[in-house]
Amino acid sequence: MSSFLLSRRAFVGASATAAVCLSVPRPGFGQSTIGMRLEWQQFRTTPQYASFLDAVRKMKANTNAASPSSWAYWINVHVNYCPHNTAYFLAWHRGYLHYLEQQLRTVSGDNMLSMPYWNYYKFPRLPAEFTDPTPDNPLYMPRTGTTVYNALTLSPFAPGVFNFQRGTTNAFEPQLESAPHNPVHNLIGGEMANMTSPRDPIFFLHHANIDRLWHAWALPDGKGIPGTSNPYAASTSSPYWAGSHTYASGLTMARYKTYFPGWLNSAYSDYTQPTVLPLSARAHPDSPIKLAQAQAASLLTRPDSATFPAAAARAVSATRRSLGGVFGVVLDEVPVSARLPLAASSLQVLQDALSVAVRPPPHILPGTFQSVVVVLDKLLLLGAGAKGGYFYNVYVNLPVIADAERARGYFLGTVGAFEVAGAGHHGPARLEYQATEALAQLSAFELQDVTVSLVRINGEKYPRGAVLKIGEVRIEVSTAPPWDASPRVGRDRVIAKLLRLPPHPRRVRP
Repeated sequence: MSSFLLSRRAFVGASATAAVCLSVPRPGFGQSTIGMRLEWQQFRTTPQYASFLDAVRKMKANTNAASPSSWAYWINVHVNYCPHNTAYFLAWHRGYLHYLEQQLRTVSGDNMLSMPYWNYYKFPRLPAEFTDPTPDNPLYMPRTGTTVYNALTLSPFAPGVFNFQRGTTNAFEPQLESAPHNPVHNLIGGEMANMTSPRDPIFFLHHANIDRLWHAWALPDGKGIPGTSNPYAASTSSPYWAGSHTYASGLTMARYKTYFPGWLNSAYSDYTQPTVLPLSARAHPDSPIKLAQAQAASLLTRPDSATFPAAAARAVSATRRSLGGVFGVVLDEVPVSARLPLAASSLQVLQDALSVAVRPPPHILPGTFQSVVVVLDKLLLLGAGAKGGYFYNVYVNLPVIADAERARGYFLGTVGAFEVAGAGHHGPARLEYQATEALAQLSAFELQDVTVSLVRINGEKYPRGAVLKIGEVRIEVSTAPPWDASPRVGRDRVIAKLLRLPPHPRRVRP
């Protein structure tokens, strides 16, 4: 981390005073002007483009990291307070964009300036203005890759994705974060592969697009987002929206205000959900992206299993137990599978936990295992692996051969330089993936062979050789329920599918 960044303690202390003087208006319903956020290709043809360049240039030149008028201030906000792989990932970043947008207006003197977004589902190659190394170009940063085609997926927008937050099945937020959000960071690489990713201006265009995709998915009725369309009742209608997001000492935002972009006086020029992937390779016939496109359209084969030292079953905590795993998985360009050894007793514990998850009894005794997670522990980036340009799709019990639709049922998430940097930001790097739903669809015979597969996905420029070491890959059972205990349509649909029963009719939101 560069020296101009403040530690969390120093940043909190310095920003306590700065936040009081921050020339960012607090969001309020008295404001009436709605700022229209434009896609970059349109934005760069407007007068706002010059204002944006001017503001970014001035903020980067400001070396006082405690000043909200410096770029470093907003990097520190992300480093010290951003939630990843946890609740409020989308909502926190919505408020973050709003506050920076207000600061851009203040620094530029242009009250019409709104944050642009980069719609990579239409334009998967990084905009040319961000790759021009001209010395006075404030948008340029050294990066590993310039196209994010292989980060794109339509999975978050599938018809069955109805719920929103973590702790529910068919949940949009964790799916969107897993892909395309994380892989976009990974394939661009450079600073985007770190928690200091806001140093790269493309970060904000990326997150503006993520914010746009969230709202596009939620239309027209909010789907399974908890709460209400009434802004004055949202904070009390659902505990989910109670409390505040924190950005710095003295700089917070009520969570319910991040329910809907309009409550922060923002709108987007296009709310179309992606339905097809762009044909990026047409313009670059020699790119490895073309090969990846061809592979994506064909069958996915489970990678060969390698031999790793076995990790014994053991208690991990008062509420978690490892059923077995392997040590020392080193990842390079070759995809690999790891078979996790399960003793007969561990297999029975696994089956019992899945049975409770799918058919929960009226009363669950304390200490009952009722969910399953796959854990990648003691993650360590190796050599050029920290610069990004790649990521891995993580599957559990991927069939030997499966088409893309079938493989989706065994997909757990992604891991790359960005996920590891985030996981190790405040302690030992560990990632865990909810595997209850994927494993619950398997027979008792299939559960005897629990296999975790890591399938490498490359950008057009990617590192060779070993990039990531996983100290331990294991499967754990937990006393925590896999889904929110309150009844939800998404959960009912999944359980009905697993039990081969007709699903309940879809609820109509009031």
